[in-house]
Amino acid sequence: MTDFSDRHGLSVDSRLISFIEDRALPGTGVDAQKFWADFAALLTRFAPENAALLERREALQVQIDGWHIAREGQPHDAEAYQAFLYDIGYLVPEPVGFSVGTANVDPEIATMAGPQLVVPALNARFALNAANARWGSLYDALYGTDALDAPPARPGGYDADRGAAVIARAKAFLDEAAPLADGKWADWQGGQLTLADPSQWVGSKPGGILLKHNGLHIELAIDPDHPIGKTDPAGIADVILEAALTTIIDLEDSVAAVDGEDKILGYSNWLGLMRGDLTESFDKGGKTVTRAMVPDREWTSPEGTRFALHGRSVMFVRNVGHLMTTPMVRLPDGSEAPEGLCDAVITSLCALHDVKGLGELINSRAGGIYIVKPKQHGPEECAFTDRLFDAVEDMLGLRRHTIKVGVMDEERRTSANLAACIEAVKDRIVFINTGFLDRTGDEIHTSMRAGPMIPKGEMKASDWITAYEDRNVRIGLACGLSGKAQIGKGMWAMPDLMKAMLEAKIGHPKSGANTAWVPSPTAATLHALHYHAVDVFARQKEIAHETVPSLGRLLTIPVAHGRNWSEAEVRRELDNNCQGILGYVVRWIDQGVGCSKVPDIDDVGLMEDRATLRISSQALANWLLHGVCTAEQVDAALARMAAKVDAQNAGDPLYERLTPDGVAWQAARALIFEGVKQPSGYTEPLLHAYRQKKKAA
Repeated sequence: MTDFSDRHGLSVDSRLISFIEDRALPGTGVDAQKFWADFAALLTRFAPENAALLERREALQVQIDGWHIAREGQPHDAEAYQAFLYDIGYLVPEPVGFSVGTANVDPEIATMAGPQLVVPALNARFALNAANARWGSLYDALYGTDALDAPPARPGGYDADRGAAVIARAKAFLDEAAPLADGKWADWQGGQLTLADPSQWVGSKPGGILLKHNGLHIELAIDPDHPIGKTDPAGIADVILEAALTTIIDLEDSVAAVDGEDKILGYSNWLGLMRGDLTESFDKGGKTVTRAMVPDREWTSPEGTRFALHGRSVMFVRNVGHLMTTPMVRLPDGSEAPEGLCDAVITSLCALHDVKGLGELINSRAGGIYIVKPKQHGPEECAFTDRLFDAVEDMLGLRRHTIKVGVMDEERRTSANLAACIEAVKDRIVFINTGFLDRTGDEIHTSMRAGPMIPKGEMKASDWITAYEDRNVRIGLACGLSGKAQIGKGMWAMPDLMKAMLEAKIGHPKSGANTAWVPSPTAATLHALHYHAVDVFARQKEIAHETVPSLGRLLTIPVAHGRNWSEAEVRRELDNNCQGILGYVVRWIDQGVGCSKVPDIDDVGLMEDRATLRISSQALANWLLHGVCTAEQVDAALARMAAKVDAQNAGDPLYERLTPDGVAWQAARALIFEGVKQPSGYTEPLLHAYRQKKKAA
């Protein structure tokens, strides 16, 4: 039974009170009494406005549904549709040309280009791995994955043939990124190093040479006594790449946080990261291993000046969106407080330790607090976030715009009004990112009544997605983000398929995006190769004046016009979606795992989170609504796929088999059959309700 205590009219989970008063406030100079008084005042001010914004979402959706229903059976009139969206305020006029005014931003965000990790805040081990993934071994990344075009390593210890192929590939990379004045890296015998461009040699230390290319560092580990180094003519034991420049510590789609217990774990880990003292111990091979945050890296310049490079990824925290409330704080009327408001205050309080230099390590040398705000619908919601962050800054005694914001471009109303959204936060924005998974879920839900949607697998080839991705970069550049903020791209979801990632993901820097999401530290090291192959900031200048794809293309609705579905097509799509839903939900509900590698219907491991669940559940809800499939067919697919998911998880000792009377099965079924009426098609309300039911049992 959770204990609650009164704090200035708020009923607060006693565990949160202890965290705030015993751990988060001490040293910050913020008085506890004043904190709770200000927190209560902030909630009193912003909770009603938060509720009004959600009501506005629903009112717009009702109008859009009505428009489609009234025109059922008629050809889609794109011009009339766009005019209607302006009339109801879904679309707003483009702002007059402006440039963002964001200042005091760390170079990893503003002036460097490289990979970005996203990890669940509730998993300290994963968070530490990500924070420490700023530097990664290229030798290890090539040796241990399918990225290398060579036979896999033979079992039974180090495979010298595989190792030779790794070294050859790494030195070929050096030939491209930092060529020698004469000859190839494979021929370098050590001794005097003469580069074609001497300015690329930027540092040295005993056992190390530091190079720089496209703003990223490359470290050569020199150790003739190392098992690898002693076989190398120059004694090179490894090539270490600057990899994950930034990391998002996630309190949203990749976590299952449904109550005070869960939230406080996430806040606690974030505080530890901001103080630099987070550690995690675990068993590995029968031994206890303790992981901690790595220090900065010391070097000496060619001129003899000592300097340090940041040892860790610069960290953002992703708060939840505007939709959900949390039972850990109740307002004076007994209702739950908006979770996003609580996140804004508490994650900023934790980051105050970094701003004030209270911990052992520094995250932001520019003195910023970096918060990603997801699932915002249009510029009025972005403006609300801007005012909220103003209030948090005032509450914590921070100068204006200390709190920076990352805007996820993952909802249709935001995509269609992106410039206006950026303008609403123009003095604190440091990040826009396309989230095509959530964006697809919102595309289906917004146009739910327009007709049956094309299958999930065909969505990526839709014209609206191409327009969406291109518009994001070009609008970001037009608003002056280059050199001040990140323009990001989405996740590579297949962590075991690194060769395919290397072939496909170079498209992200080529598009002009200066960061993109990867699923692991190893993937970050490999993706870093793309930012050496492409000078992103030069690419941004090349495309800065290209035409922005039309709004009409973005608003193209992916309806399957006149399609006659075969029984096999319907069954395949039902099985595909039901398998994905069950495979994800069973871990979320039964184990509290918000993001993990889930085998798909073809047994390919995919990194799944709530965004992928949103697509699958909305796709089936849409097909049910329009009679493409029946409830009986969906239930039959759930039964077939439950058996498959059980088999795929047979090796997990924590796994609970799926049964129709189980909470996870009930949650999966509700996501489909109640999908039409879920707010914006989000999965959180149902997932939270069923997870709380599971925890209570």
